[in-house]
Amino acid sequence: MTTEELDRLCIDTIRFLAVDAVEQARSGHPGLPLGAAPMAYVLWSRYLRQDPRDPKWWDRDRFVLSAGHGSALLYALLHLFGYDLPLDELRRFRQWGSLTPGHPESHLTPGVEASTGPLGQGIANAVGLAIGEAHLAARYNRSGHEIFRHQTFALASDGDLMEGVGAESASLAGHLGLGRLVVLYDNNRVTLSGTTSITFTEDVAARYRAYGWHVAAVSDGNDVAAIDRALRGAIDERERPSLIVVDTTLGYGAPTKSGTFEAHGSPLGAQETARTKENLRWPAQPPFFVPPEAAAHVQEIVGRARAAAGAWRQRFDAYAREYPDLAGELTRRFEGRLPERWAGGLPVFAPDAKGIATRKASEAVLKELAGTLPELMGGSGDLDPSTFSWLKGAGDFEPEAAVATGAQGTAGGDWSYAGRNIHFGVREHAMGAVVNGLAYHGGFIPFGATFLVFSDYMRPSIRLAALAHLRSIFVFTHDSIGIGEDGPSHQPVEHLAALRAIPNLLVIRPGDANETRVAWQIAIETRDRPTLLALTRQGVPTLDRARFADAEGVRRGAYVLDRERQGAPAPAVILIATGSELSVAVAAAETLRGEGMRARVVSMPCARLFEEQSADYQDAVLPRAVTARVAVEAATPFGWHQWVGRDGVIVGVDRFGASAPGEVLMREYGITPAHVVEAARKLVRR
Repeated sequence: MTTEELDRLCIDTIRFLAVDAVEQARSGHPGLPLGAAPMAYVLWSRYLRQDPRDPKWWDRDRFVLSAGHGSALLYALLHLFGYDLPLDELRRFRQWGSLTPGHPESHLTPGVEASTGPLGQGIANAVGLAIGEAHLAARYNRSGHEIFRHQTFALASDGDLMEGVGAESASLAGHLGLGRLVVLYDNNRVTLSGTTSITFTEDVAARYRAYGWHVAAVSDGNDVAAIDRALRGAIDERERPSLIVVDTTLGYGAPTKSGTFEAHGSPLGAQETARTKENLRWPAQPPFFVPPEAAAHVQEIVGRARAAAGAWRQRFDAYAREYPDLAGELTRRFEGRLPERWAGGLPVFAPDAKGIATRKASEAVLKELAGTLPELMGGSGDLDPSTFSWLKGAGDFEPEAAVATGAQGTAGGDWSYAGRNIHFGVREHAMGAVVNGLAYHGGFIPFGATFLVFSDYMRPSIRLAALAHLRSIFVFTHDSIGIGEDGPSHQPVEHLAALRAIPNLLVIRPGDANETRVAWQIAIETRDRPTLLALTRQGVPTLDRARFADAEGVRRGAYVLDRERQGAPAPAVILIATGSELSVAVAAAETLRGEGMRARVVSMPCARLFEEQSADYQDAVLPRAVTARVAVEAATPFGWHQWVGRDGVIVGVDRFGASAPGEVLMREYGITPAHVVEAARKLVRR
C-alpha cells in the first residue's frame, strides 16, 4: 500500500469512527469530522509531538479542538493514536458515565487538553497555552538545554472566529508575537442554521493579517500535501502566530447533506450513513471498523513519537544534572506543590480603625507572593492602577519588540517572555480564557483582574474554569456600590449572587486586610477548583485580632468574629456580613450590646466553604435555635435566605446604584450600622 493510500485509509478511519459514534448515539455533529479529518490526520501523524502513555508530558505539543461540537473527531484521533480511550467509549458517545461527552472535557478524558464547548474559548485557551510555553522557555531553557519548545495547535470553526472572545485573544496573540501558536481554520462556510453567507462574509485572512498573524491558505481540504506544506510553513514561522485557512466541505461524502447545515448538528441517519460509506468506498459493516493496516501505520507513528519523548526525558536528566535547582523547581511546579515556607513572609496587618481597601491589602500580599512563587503569573484588563494586581519586580510578559516601540507598563522590570506580568488590554473575556489556558498548561498558578461588574464579560470563562477544575484565580475589585461616583454602570449589584451560583467556584469576599491575606492563601493552596476574590475600592477598618477571632477562620467559610467566652448564653441575634459590610455589622453589634442585647457577629467571606463544613461546626456558628438573624451585604439579597432563614432580615441592595460618593450611597441605601441595629431590634421584639 502506497503512502497516499495509507493516508487516505487512516483519514477515512477517523471519519467513520466519528460518524458511527454520532449515529449510535443518535446525537452529535458528523459534518466537521467528515470535512476536517484530513487536516487533523496530517497534524497528528506528521507534526504533533505526543506520548499517549504519558498524556501530561511537559513538553508535548498541545492540541485544542476549539470547535468542541466536533468532539467525535477528537475521540477518534485519541483512540486511533493509542490514548487510554477504548473503542467501547466511542460506542458510548454522549452517554451517561462515558469518557466521550458531547463536548471535550479535560478533567475527564485522557488526552483532552481543554474543556471546549462555547465557541471561541478554545482559541483563547490556546493563546494561554502558547504564553505558558513562551514563558517557560524564556525562564528555564539554557544554552545546549532546550527543555521547552512545544507548539500549540487549535482547530477552529467559522463560529469560533465569529465570537468576540476569539477576536480578543487573536489580537493579543498577534501583539505578543506568539510564534509557536498555529490555528487551523475549518472554513466550511456552514453553521448550524445555514451558510455563512447570511451572517459572515468578512475577509478572515485579512483580519488576521491585521492582527499581526502569518496567514496561509489551502484551497482543498482533502489535499494532504498542501496541508502538510502549510503546516510546515506555520511551524517554521517563529515571529508570528499562524492561521491556516483550509477550505473544506462540511459532511464531505454525504450524498444529500454535504455542504448543508443538515450535516452540522444531527446524525446523518442510517440511509445517508450507508450511502456516505459507499461514496468513500468504506465497508458498510461492521460499525467502528479500524482496518489493521491503519492501526499498524498509526502504531508505527506513535512509536516514533514515544521515542522522541524518551529522548526529551534523557535531555531533561542531563539538564537536571547541570541545573539541579531549576529542574527541582520545574518538577515542583508541574506536580502542583508549593515551596516550603512560601507564606512565611506574608504581611500581618496591625489594627487600624481607618484601615485600607482590601484591594490595597491584596497588593501587599501579591508583592510578597511575587518573590516566593515563580509559578504565579497574571495581570489585569488594563486596570493595574486600580486593581493593584501586579507582581513587583517580576517583569512584563512582552515580546522584545515592545522595547523598540517605547511601550511602558505599570509593573516595571524587564520586557520579555520571562516576565510574569501580563498586560491583557481591555479584553476581559480573552483574559479569563487565557488565564484558563495557563492553568491547562500546567506549572502555573494564573490570575486575571478587573472590576467585579466586568465579571459579566468573563462569566463563560469562569464557569468553564469551575467545570474543568482549573487552578485559576479571578481577582475582582470595586465590589459594590461603595465605589461611588462612577455610577450604576460600574457598580455591581447582582454579581456576587450570580457568581456564587456557579458550582465548584470559591467566591471569597474578605472583610478586612487580614482576611484578604488568608483569602489569597486559600486561593494559592486550592488545586482542584478556581477561586474568585471580591475586593473593595474603599478603605475598611483593619480589625484588632486580639479582640476578634483570628482571620484563619476564613478557611472555614464563616466563623464567629467575637471572642466569646465558653458557656456564654446563646446570642439573641446574629449579624452575618461579608466584605466592607463586616465593619458595619461590628459597629451595629456594639450598639446593640450597649443596649443590653446579646449580639453575635459572624463573618461569612465564603458561603461555599462554610457549606462544606460539618453540621456541628455550622450549628456552632449559626445555632439553629437562634432564628433572629440579620445579613448585611451591599448587593442583592438573593441567596441570603439560606443563612438567615424564613424569619430573618437581609439588609442589601435590591436596585441599581447611583453616581455619588461611596459613603453617601451606603447611607442612602441603608448599608449603615443604624439600619442594621433597627432591623435587629425589630427581630428580637417579635
